[in-house]
Amino acid sequence: MPHKVSEIAAALGADYAGSGDLTVTGAAEPASAGPFDLAMAMDPRFAEGIAKGRARAAILWAGADWQALGLQAAIFAPRARLAMARLTQVFDPGPGLLPGISPLASIHPSAEIGEDVAIGPFTVIGPDARIGPRSRIAEQVSIGAGAVIGADALILPGVRIGARVTIGARFIGQPGCVIGGDGFSFVTEERSRVEEARATLGKPGETKPQSWLRIHSLGAVSIGDDVEVGANSSIDRGTIRDTRIGRGTKLDSLVQVGHNVVVGEDCLLCGQCGVAGSTRIGDRVVLGGQVGVVDNIFVGDDVVVGGGSIVSSNAPAGRVLMGFPAVRMDQHVEIYKASRRLPRILTQIAELQKTVARLMEKGPKGS
Repeated sequence: MPHKVSEIAAALGADYAGSGDLTVTGAAEPASAGPFDLAMAMDPRFAEGIAKGRARAAILWAGADWQALGLQAAIFAPRARLAMARLTQVFDPGPGLLPGISPLASIHPSAEIGEDVAIGPFTVIGPDARIGPRSRIAEQVSIGAGAVIGADALILPGVRIGARVTIGARFIGQPGCVIGGDGFSFVTEERSRVEEARATLGKPGETKPQSWLRIHSLGAVSIGDDVEVGANSSIDRGTIRDTRIGRGTKLDSLVQVGHNVVVGEDCLLCGQCGVAGSTRIGDRVVLGGQVGVVDNIFVGDDVVVGGGSIVSSNAPAGRVLMGFPAVRMDQHVEIYKASRRLPRILTQIAELQKTVARLMEKGPKGS
């Protein structure tokens, strides 16, 4: 669908210059942009790419000389990523789900389906489930008994939502995510080797063969409004109470949230994060890729954890953490610098040891 430059600028809340009536049908990188593409050149580094492409209009950085770049129109974006968020919303064609309910879907007679809901083929919706109005559910999705999905959900192929899970409005479930699988909870008849190690800080002790007994998950998962769960991520149900994900939180692909975890509002959990059971995450927390958070701790509001870090103890609100184990960012930088100097320091120590040894050899002879 064509969009006028003036319309796009209005949607972005941005200023424009040149021909506001010029239309574009998509967005592209500057060097590969065609005459009906809006070139994405929101940083001066990308200016030379405009000359290589054929774009007539572009999104530029504030104060750019758009006429010198040979453009007929320009939109100015003071905040590039914010403009990107709004622009991609304008141009996103969506997943292409067909309207209506496929005759190949299996819907239990007791399930409640809201108005204008789309349901794809081979999707199964269990007894007493409730689907909010205008929700779009793709093919091969399963929604368990008693699950509740809010309005305007977008649930993509292969999503699995367990029994009694409650999800708010405008939920997005990317392909293959699993919400409401049982928690990973097991116990032995007598104290296990793991419990022994915790109690003794790893000292050797007697062990004997024991089998693991399953602790069943009686809770479910509760998810607030405007939450997104990435592809192949999983959120385990709670043991007694629900595992909870707060409003506006976004989970990337391959994220694991354990049983009884509470994640606050507006958090970002990036790819391959793992949050162990019964941990509490505050509001607006950002966990970088491959961050691990151990069980039964608290991460305060506004904490940011750098990629690959392991959070092994409580994190006060507002901290920026890095490392394994995670420490304050400035402290981690000093530790990293010191570790880089270790080979040189060890060489210096070896030389000092040789010098001391030579002096000690000469000492008794001189006396």
